[in-house]
Amino acid sequence: MHLEIITPETKIFKGEANAVLLPGLDGFFQVLNGHAPIISGLNKGSVKVEMPAPIEVDEKMARWIRKDSTDQNVIHIEINGGVMEMLNDNIIVLAE
Repeated sequence: MHLEIITPETKIFKGEANAVLLPGLDGFFQVLNGHAPIISGLNKGSVKVEMPAPIEVDEKMARWIRKDSTDQNVIHIEINGGVMEMLNDNIIVLAE
């Protein structure tokens, strides 16, 4: 599935993901390929992205993106809340 994480200032991440764990208003929830359409508010927390292959995190991206220490295919992105939409295997996260 395709994932985009956008803030008012910049696009933090754009790429493919196998699974995305999000900090929902009522707790964490995971979205996988083929998930039913959903719109949800998000709390402050970490978005965990499991990708099909590792990515290089450059200096610009390192401000937001942290690689997992135990799995090279996993990154964590800190957000201060926002909204997400999943539709047709496309996830858009509008983050603060």
